[in-house]
Amino acid sequence: MSTAAIPGAPLPVRQPGSRARGRHRRPERPEIPAGSPALILAVPAVAGPDARSVVDELLSIVRGEQPGIEIAAGYLGGEDADTVAGLIAQAVGAGMPAPVLVPLLPGPHGFLEELHRLAAETGAVVTDTLGPHPLLAEAVHVRLSEAGLARADRARLFAITTAADGVVLTTAGGEDAAASAGITGVLLAARLAVPVVAAALDVPGSVAAAVEHLKATGSERPALAPLVIGPEADPELLAAAAEETGCPSAAPLGAYPTVGQLIASTYLAVLPAAPVEQAEHVEQGEPAHAGEPAAE
Repeated sequence: MSTAAIPGAPLPVRQPGSRARGRHRRPERPEIPAGSPALILAVPAVAGPDARSVVDELLSIVRGEQPGIEIAAGYLGGEDADTVAGLIAQAVGAGMPAPVLVPLLPGPHGFLEELHRLAAETGAVVTDTLGPHPLLAEAVHVRLSEAGLARADRARLFAITTAADGVVLTTAGGEDAAASAGITGVLLAARLAVPVVAAALDVPGSVAAAVEHLKATGSERPALAPLVIGPEADPELLAAAAEETGCPSAAPLGAYPTVGQLIASTYLAVLPAAPVEQAEHVEQGEPAHAGEPAAE
């Protein structure tokens, strides 16, 4: 298990890799300028085994997307509530810029208020949540197909007798989260060619009402599709929704690869552009960093 997912673990140190010489060398990714702030994945949960498993895998995906990134996970639940603050203080104390906080959330959530308060006190930057986004619709589609509730590919017209003819997109974070999930629901409906409605797991009666709406409009086999990554939702709420409605349910998104891609792209979106003088050197074929060999 990566130490980055353990509360209180130090931020990993970026290690410069060896660069191949010659005109066919693979260029370094230019998206992360030198001296950029670290990324802290802010997890709205206690650092329990289930949350750590998902978060640790997501950290690995992000590092695969951006090998030069400095990333750690901080938790804001229970005894771990000071983890994010500790990581921010550690980065600033080491002379680094205040970190960028990326909430591990697909949409609005009450946890964001605390995160913004912490950022205001420390100078850290809080990014937008990960959704709504087409990549989240893709992830939900895959989870439904894994559960046998949707075709994996609409172009293949094979029959799935258990396929849902209506989907309730369940989320955590109240009515605001459900409203935001509705946008991803439109994208999911286009992929599945079935009606999709959103409901909040943490609003009593919301999921049941959504299921009844689908049945009233002609759906005979509605299913539940969690638009939750995992740590932000109480597993008991997910189980209770399925039991209350009698509907089959897909699994949470978990560490689906596109979630990691969204974390990386959300972080990159708030980074300042590379210095103009560096870009000019690159255009002229000069090395971008002191001591770096020029291309042959």
